[in-house]
Amino acid sequence: MHLTQDLELFPEQSVTQLLFRDVKNCAELRKMAVEGQIAGALINPSMVLDPFQSLLAANKAVHLEKTGKMKTRSLYSEIIFSLSPTNNISEAFKRFGISDNDNAVLVVLVHNRGDILNMDDIVSKVDGQQIPADQISTLCEVAKIKKLYKLTPQEEKCGSVLDAVVCRMAAKDVV
Repeated sequence: MHLTQDLELFPEQSVTQLLFRDVKNCAELRKMAVEGQIAGALINPSMVLDPFQSLLAANKAVHLEKTGKMKTRSLYSEIIFSLSPTNNISEAFKRFGISDNDNAVLVVLVHNRGDILNMDDIVSKVDGQQIPADQISTLCEVAKIKKLYKLTPQEEKCGSVLDAVVCRMAAKDVV
């Protein structure tokens, strides 16, 4: 059900993704995250095409944390910000964070590789059905993603939508 991957550049760190649909308590979850009761990034899965996209955001956030160059206050808010094609933090939270009326949530956790992760704690807080994280494409809204990342038809001819999104995420700080 969950997906755990090690970070290549930071082998001591792992990223675990949990995906839920039919969630009835997004407002409560959002409040818990703001208050620090949930140690994870709560992401709107309609804006994520593939688990690789959120893995890239987590990898970038860990790198920025280790180099002391984060633009937000926490690692988990940095993950949400890293998903965004713009440098506007509040816009990133509106587009990629969960809102009170959402009905699905992707939880991204960063932890030490050897640590035993207590996923039951997170799962028990979510009033919804957990589904395999690699099924995120069933919840994403490709048209909204294409519009947000300003993808052109030319880009789709030479690569996938995921390729274009990942390129924009990676190059955001450069361009």
